[in-house]
Amino acid sequence: MTSRQHRDQQGAPSTVTSTTPSPPGTTDALAVPVSSLSYAEASRELDAIVAFFEDSEVDVDQLVTKLQRATALVDELDRRLRATTAQVEELVPKLAEASRSDAGPSTDEP
Repeated sequence: MTSRQHRDQQGAPSTVTSTTPSPPGTTDALAVPVSSLSYAEASRELDAIVAFFEDSEVDVDQLVTKLQRATALVDELDRRLRATTAQVEELVPKLAEASRSDAGPSTDEP
């Protein structure tokens, strides 16, 4: 079931609901904030957009919307990778230090 915002005859917002599921990669998927997707979900959605551009005639009406969504997905995926890299770079030295501490005194000394 999908909901879409429309305006009634007086210009007030109203919601029209459809019981027909939308195909993947359509505007309903675009309604989900990129930040609420898991990394895997965002990656799959980006793959679907790329496949859409590679495998079908590009619908001019969807072109900009899909490119904007793809850009948002790439930005979010990049942000998460950078954050993960920073965390790993912070944690690896701590792990190495803990490993050296657990090993006890060095036996290399004369």
